[in-house]
Amino acid sequence: MEKSYTDTFELRSLACDMQGRWKPGAILETMQEIAGDHCARLGLPRPVMDGLGIAWVLSRVRVQLKRQPRMGETISASTWPLPPRHLFYPRVNAFLDGEGNEIGGASSLWLLMDLNTRRVVNSDAVLARLPDNADMPAGIAIGAARPLAGEAVVKELVAPYSDFDLNGHVNNTRYLDWTMNALGHGVLAEKWISDFCVSYDREVRPDEVIRTELVLSGDRFSFCGSAGSTGSAGSTRCFCVAGVLKERD
Repeated sequence: MEKSYTDTFELRSLACDMQGRWKPGAILETMQEIAGDHCARLGLPRPVMDGLGIAWVLSRVRVQLKRQPRMGETISASTWPLPPRHLFYPRVNAFLDGEGNEIGGASSLWLLMDLNTRRVVNSDAVLARLPDNADMPAGIAIGAARPLAGEAVVKELVAPYSDFDLNGHVNNTRYLDWTMNALGHGVLAEKWISDFCVSYDREVRPDEVIRTELVLSGDRFSFCGSAGSTGSAGSTRCFCVAGVLKERD
């Protein structure tokens, strides 16, 4: 079994923001794709997962960058799974530049969702195909993203068709695009997101109205979204993004 997997690529314009730098959502897209490629090499491609009636869903992720790569740079993105913890499947990422210097890294926690019941399950078939990676680096610490205290900018949105994936819910990468849209030109012209954590608490399905709250406090921010009426018994948080902003160089 391949304990890890690495993909090397040139950073293209579609993965970059207005300043020509690697977008947070595009980082998550890279992580998602290479995790899928690694799973396929381990004997768990999408058709096999579909046959088992399950799919990978992201529960939590944290990304830290030492610097923000520019368009045209060569990046090597590596990934490896760690031993499962109950229902959680940890995965680690490392990002290097063309000279082998560290750009940053990430840690994530994945779950298996039953495609019929939409509930979290475990699978002996998946466990049997995972390598013994107890000796691999553990990556950066990952905790739950929590909303900041303070005055919030409140808005409502309905996810467009293009934000949904094969699992029938908003793809994990889109929440960082929503975050950047909420922060807007005024903030992101001067600053970039150097460290962020996302907690995915409940999937967002088509036609749901999501109430979002953005809080800025110094160099920190949080952006969270809930479904249902605020303060009602039916109000449920769907996601929370918390992160750190740095001045652009």
